[in-house]
Amino acid sequence: MLILLSACGSGATPKSNPGGGSASSSVDPAKTATAHDQVPEAEAAFASLLVNKDHPLPEGYKPDDLVYPDVKFTFNEKIEKRMMRKPAADALEELFAAAERDDVPLAGVSAYRSHERQKQVFEAYVRKDGEEKARTYSAYPGTSEHETGLAIDVTVADGKCAANDCFAGTPEAEWLAKHAHEFGFIIRYLEGKEDITGYKYEPWHLRYVGPAAAETIYTHGWTLEEYEEATPVSAPAGGRQT
Repeated sequence: MLILLSACGSGATPKSNPGGGSASSSVDPAKTATAHDQVPEAEAAFASLLVNKDHPLPEGYKPDDLVYPDVKFTFNEKIEKRMMRKPAADALEELFAAAERDDVPLAGVSAYRSHERQKQVFEAYVRKDGEEKARTYSAYPGTSEHETGLAIDVTVADGKCAANDCFAGTPEAEWLAKHAHEFGFIIRYLEGKEDITGYKYEPWHLRYVGPAAAETIYTHGWTLEEYEEATPVSAPAGGRQT
């Protein structure tokens, strides 16, 4: 059961999906008994916010707690794409500090995007590669995790391989794969799970779900879609089930 929440309190019904759906996941029934670890109430909204080609955000969605995390980015300007929702930003600062201590310093590439900015990004990729190919790596406006304020693309400290396949296999990518969950983040688009997520493997794309859910997802090797399928939850006040 999926909960779709609007951080700005929007009661809008999720719009129909213009981009087509991704394949359904299949969760081993033997694992579901341990899937629903108790997620603290403060984290529940993050863990249950699933945004993908089948589950768009409500019209007018905009997080109301965006802040600038105090971490290095590949650019110096204090602009929109540096921002994240406050809990995710705080956790990101801890993650970056831990990576620095382990001698794998990171840099942010792109975090929050407004709906209008996502539209510009998607249309640019369509012009470049055509719509069919663009949809394998870029989200239709309204279906992007970046619009939630809970996602960020990261790379190595010098900015090389930013949102590029060459990031895979780097010490930084390997560190994230092993440790991101300790700070409440997951690698959102896993290798070999493209038929479930609908997107190509992106070892640089982190999504904040909170420590409890991240631990469960990491332990089972799940995508967020598989976690949602295996996790029976109830909608808190103001939530919308789809």
